[in-house]
Amino acid sequence: MSNSHPTAIVIGAGPAGLMAAEHLALAGVAVEIFDAMATPARKFLRAGIGGLNLTHSEPLVRFVARYGAQAERFGRWLAEFGPEQQRDWARGLGIETFVGSSGRVFPTDFKAAPLLRAWLRRLAEQGVRLHTRHRWLGWAPDGRLRFATPEGEATIQADATVLALGGGSWPQLGSDGGWMTVLQEAGIELSPLRPANCGFDVDWSEHFRARFAGQPVKSVGLSVAGHSLKGEFVVTRTGIEGSAVYALSAPLRDACPDARLIVDLKPDWSVEKLAAALARPRGSRSLSHHLERTAGLKGVTAGLLREGGLSLPQEPAALARTIKALPLTLRRPRPLTEAISTAGGVRFDALDDDLMTKTRPGLFIAGEMLDWEAPTGGYLLTGCFATGRVAGLAAARWVKSVHAL
Repeated sequence: MSNSHPTAIVIGAGPAGLMAAEHLALAGVAVEIFDAMATPARKFLRAGIGGLNLTHSEPLVRFVARYGAQAERFGRWLAEFGPEQQRDWARGLGIETFVGSSGRVFPTDFKAAPLLRAWLRRLAEQGVRLHTRHRWLGWAPDGRLRFATPEGEATIQADATVLALGGGSWPQLGSDGGWMTVLQEAGIELSPLRPANCGFDVDWSEHFRARFAGQPVKSVGLSVAGHSLKGEFVVTRTGIEGSAVYALSAPLRDACPDARLIVDLKPDWSVEKLAAALARPRGSRSLSHHLERTAGLKGVTAGLLREGGLSLPQEPAALARTIKALPLTLRRPRPLTEAISTAGGVRFDALDDDLMTKTRPGLFIAGEMLDWEAPTGGYLLTGCFATGRVAGLAAARWVKSVHAL
């Protein structure tokens, strides 16, 4: 039996990496965290600028369904550490939370920094050591981890390693996807990184772009490939973005190039009600004035109707059908670097149920490096916490098994 103390290295100081480190430390494993940036959790802090959306309060069955193709897998993890446990965990750090009107859960002060400070303080008290400005380069021939540091290259040995390096979005905050090449060369199966929770390009006319870029389109229905929802989005100079678009970004992205998004400009009205309103005598009013008076369509929504409908039908029933199912062609997703998150990464086929790589024992993967995606609204962050916990607990078991030999 080895007499040395069990040790583990976590690479990446975002939510998944910090959660893995916490559970390793709680299991009695000496933990060191390495991060390429000058300060930890940069993307976490940036995401919390407008109010840290920690998780969501909807029933767990619906919550789990947000993980799409990986819902069954995440369901097992979230049953043990889901939204309620996440709120309890925050409370243990002295951070109280509340449920907003949309069901989203926020810290009472809306801020990410106090939570991160309390978390880092507790990790330090548990003996976790944090090393910044250490960029992971891969492995040396003897299996040691290689890092580029301000003092030059360094190599470090550990009993287990947890990689939690994020995806490929927001590279200026550290998630640059540079690990893809390293893991590919190591023979670990990967799926290409793709933008998720992203905007899309639309070929607006110059008139529409100049007049409406930056304006919100509220209370509309959106549908694509059998997926439908009611929400809002924002017109940008290049296309569209916003919460409703992000929620449909996976099927929209998969339908690109030239995805056909159907926009219902009056989702609370039936075609019949709308047709009856449009059939009222128009008199000398222009069509624009008539649409505003009878259906409340004005400004950006009226602009969308003209932009997407091209030559609008004059007959009330046909016009009503167009308003209820306006086709909008989305050319392509915005670039990966602009996305809120990414899909793709380490394939689950390359891992065991404990998130350990099958080809490199003792190496665990957590967070956005894994091939999964979820919408904004707290689901992304909860997924990162859950996978970090799974990887940290499993890495602790691995280390102890190695030291029991």
